[in-house]
This record gives sequence, C-alpha cells and structure tokens, in this order.
Amino acid sequence: MDNSLENFIATLTEAVEGDTTESVVVGKAREALAKLLAEQDWLDPIYQEPGDPYYRQYLLYRDPLDRFSVQSFVWGPGQSTPVHDHTVWGLVGVYQGAEKCQRYRRLASGEVIPDGDEQILVAGQIDYVSPLVGDIHTVRNAHDDRVSISIHVYGADIGKVERHVFDLKTGAVKPFVSGYSTPRALS
Repeated sequence: MDNSLENFIATLTEAVEGDTTESVVVGKAREALAKLLAEQDWLDPIYQEPGDPYYRQYLLYRDPLDRFSVQSFVWGPGQSTPVHDHTVWGLVGVYQGAEKCQRYRRLASGEVIPDGDEQILVAGQIDYVSPLVGDIHTVRNAHDDRVSISIHVYGADIGKVERHVFDLKTGAVKPFVSGYSTPRALS
C-alpha cells in the first residue's frame, strides 16, 4: 500500500477513535482527503480500470471494525449511478477528471424530487453526503470521452450497507447492497 494512502487511513482511524460526532469525524476526514487528492500517482493502476458497461467500485481499505471504508470509483465515458441513498455519511473526492452530481430530496409523500441544480466537481473537490445533510443523489462522469476517478470514504463498510435506489418515474424504492468490483489483475 502506498504511503499516502497509509497516512490517510491512519488519520481516519484516529478520527473514528476520538470524538465520534459525525461533524468532527467528517471534518478530519475531509481535511485528510483533500491532502490525499492533492497528491498524484498513489492510486495503483489496477484500481483505475473502468468497467463496461458499468462503473467500477474498488475497495481500497475497510476498517476492521467497519467504522469506515475507502473506495476508488472509476467512471467510463458517460457512466452514471441510479438515484440512490447511502444511509451513512460519505465524502466523494474527485481524483481525476470531473463528475456531475444531482441531489434529490424525498417528500413526506415518498416522492423524490431534484434538490437544487446539478453540480460539477473537478479534480481536488469534495462533496459530502449524509442523512443529516442530504443523502440522495445521482453521480455521473462529466466527460463523454475519458475516464474520471473519485475516492469515496464512507462511515461504514459501504459494501455491506443496505441502501436504496429510487425510480423517479414510478416512485418505487428498491433496497440494494453495492458490494465491490474485483480488479482485473486479481480476477
């Protein structure tokens, strides 16, 4: 494991062992993620491989106590997520390229509607999601001609967390657990 990633994980471990208030942990995690994103060439190429036809979600680290997890998301040209939630706090930092994010909110009726304008995040920028601040969104590669990569940090092992996909046309809510992609070199 690269020293940059090891230092990042050490900082996150200290954060979750201290004051576990979400705002405190997220503040420390965000600062550490900004430093990690400012460095290049630490992400192993096997965690930068896009999938076809879907994006890839590679596990970089899972805390042994499931207090947090770190992934690289690799977006091929034009790839996107469905509208989904997380049920835990998360940080999304763009490592390479750019992403478009549209937030949504769920009304008391159960209807899910856009919440503000679509945002564009470029390399080095970080977004924050949480049930406390807004947890439903869709993300897509902002580029139709190249790969984008983001580093995601979640307040749990997100590969085990039951979350939800929202169908905006029908209003249907479907539970899912995302799991992880396997690097081609290991499959």
